[in-house]
Amino acid sequence: MFQALPEPVTFEEFLEWKPENGRYELYKGVIVEMQPTGEHELVRAFLIRELNFEIRRFNLAYTIPGQVLVKSVDKKSGYIPDVLVLNLPNLVNEPLWKKASTVTQAESIPLAVEVVSTNWRDDYFLKFGEYEEIGIPEYWIVDYAALGGKRFIGNPKQPTISVYVLVEGEYQVTQFRGNDRIQSPTLRELNLTAEQVFQAALGQY
Repeated sequence: MFQALPEPVTFEEFLEWKPENGRYELYKGVIVEMQPTGEHELVRAFLIRELNFEIRRFNLAYTIPGQVLVKSVDKKSGYIPDVLVLNLPNLVNEPLWKKASTVTQAESIPLAVEVVSTNWRDDYFLKFGEYEEIGIPEYWIVDYAALGGKRFIGNPKQPTISVYVLVEGEYQVTQFRGNDRIQSPTLRELNLTAEQVFQAALGQY
């Protein structure tokens, strides 16, 4: 899924190198090219459509851009969440926003979503820890193909949406499967079931 470039670089060097086209992330100084599957992109597009509908419906000062880097606290990594809800009023406080579409503050990120691919450990371990450390208040892991470990999605494994909410600096999880309606503190009136999200992978919107 990835094509890694070998030489470790700083975050600043990564920003200077990063081309306008393509999806690239920085993992502890190593540049990684992302190439998602078609099913992954269908789920991502469906979520963007549904969340944008809620943002418009309630006239929230949020937006979902195409690509935004989230800079890690240790400044050695930068991730592009599959879906990132931005808090528009706080962007004036982001020093790298205008030049490099990069955010560093939890106040700018009400909600981040990762759609699981074969590199599921990145979402459940690496990004989980980084987003928690930044203080992002809500983080979804959308495991539509049940790729994650059994300790995360049950035994036998089943498609699961894990919604992590920051409580006193630590994530607490609620999981949704089948016809469960997803509960989101950021978008409280969201009327969306886990199964609707999973069906999106099949192009059934």
